[in-house]
Amino acid sequence: MSEDIESIRGVGSSIATKLREAGYPTIESIIVTPPKEIMEKTGIGYNTILKIQEAARGMLSVDFKTAEEIYERKKSMRKCTTGCKKFDEILGGGIETQALTELIGEFGSGKTQICMTLSATAQLPCGEGGLGGNVAFIDTEGTFMPERLYQIASERGIDPREAARRVLIARAYSSSHQCLLIDRLFNLCPENNVKMVIIDSMISHFRGEYLGRDTLSERQQLLNKYLHKLLRLAEAYNLAVVVTNQVQANPTPFCSEPNRPAGGNIMAHACTHRIYLRKGTRGIRIARVIDSPNLPEKSASFLITEKGVVDVPENLKIEEKEEEAENSLEKE
Repeated sequence: MSEDIESIRGVGSSIATKLREAGYPTIESIIVTPPKEIMEKTGIGYNTILKIQEAARGMLSVDFKTAEEIYERKKSMRKCTTGCKKFDEILGGGIETQALTELIGEFGSGKTQICMTLSATAQLPCGEGGLGGNVAFIDTEGTFMPERLYQIASERGIDPREAARRVLIARAYSSSHQCLLIDRLFNLCPENNVKMVIIDSMISHFRGEYLGRDTLSERQQLLNKYLHKLLRLAEAYNLAVVVTNQVQANPTPFCSEPNRPAGGNIMAHACTHRIYLRKGTRGIRIARVIDSPNLPEKSASFLITEKGVVDVPENLKIEEKEEEAENSLEKE
């Protein structure tokens, strides 16, 4: 964490208390948050907030920079292994910090299992493919199973009890509750050395509560607001954010993909990396990068076992190719 917020010019103990209680405990969190939002949550005057943010930016040199400077800053970005080498490869080394990664797929495609595996691997030291920190997990569908975390950690040689202590879980029961929990992250993450935030799933409550075209605009605005909050969180604290997303039927006739990600353009524009998951044969799942500013559109196969997400054995790959060849001959 950087210097205390009271070191910002114009921030005394009274204002600092208001900022901390509203969820802005660090200079970074103050810089990346819209001034209107801080005003609404703290009651501090708008012009005062603008002066505080200007002073804070001066302390951290938040201004125009050369591409070289940004490149050097990006070197502080870390990668967290998914537990599967091939999956890591298409992600450029793993789930990255300072970014929002979206896992898209239908029921049973492996979204939650990837999240459970990441809950364990993120705790590993940086030299072993982890992020060396704790995990905050917001469960919106009641799919988090602590016994599964114990199993994955144990199979990977991690003390399961210690792993369980380092995962902070919150069950979100509505979209408004989910938004409150996301706001809470700005205090929770720096206070508890959280290096990965997982939300499974991001859109479930929004889809269930905002029904019909009349509420679509309100839903999308709120979803957009909190997706960008998560991105600011990732950038401010150099942590990784992973969200899962559902799919819906694609109404476009003759399209190659029968399903499309829920959430429309809001999800598409807010997420840094988008990974589409689908079921294959023989229990194999396929992960494909469908949108990313720097990753090519590649696919990787993986299995879900007692260890969580793992690579597909070569003998199973051969069997799958033989089965595909037989099926194509039958169609001919």
